[in-house]
Amino acid sequence: MRGLRRRRRDEGQLSVLILGLFLIATLLVIGGVDVTAVQLARVRLIDTADAAALDAADALDPSGMYAGRLGDGVAVSNVTVTASVARYLAVRPKPAGVTGWRIAPGTGAVGAATAVVVIEADVQLPLTGGLWSALGQSITIRALSLIHI
Repeated sequence: MRGLRRRRRDEGQLSVLILGLFLIATLLVIGGVDVTAVQLARVRLIDTADAAALDAADALDPSGMYAGRLGDGVAVSNVTVTASVARYLAVRPKPAGVTGWRIAPGTGAVGAATAVVVIEADVQLPLTGGLWSALGQSITIRALSLIHI
């Protein structure tokens, strides 16, 4: 009789353990998928920043050109770099997972021979994005590209 009571108390212990392990595994999978989505969006944003910086490096500063300051290469300025990046982002489609992007502070020229492009983007997470939105939070990533002419 005593052995029968002990066995009944132990029943159901394994199902609690299995449920706990299932919850942990599910959280790891969800976290892995969302982190991978953010990483892929970051790589795509870096590609966009690099392309925008290359485009900005070709933007000629008219004030430097007309003042005879061309020298060995095309001179860039804060105005030409920012305007070129804005035009580039306006015509390029946003990468998958990116809901919005903008030119971030720090974009411009360093001297007359270096274009710096900084882009910030909001990322929509595939599995927990709705939860973050409901909490009023967003995931923002940033990419920087530097081109020396």
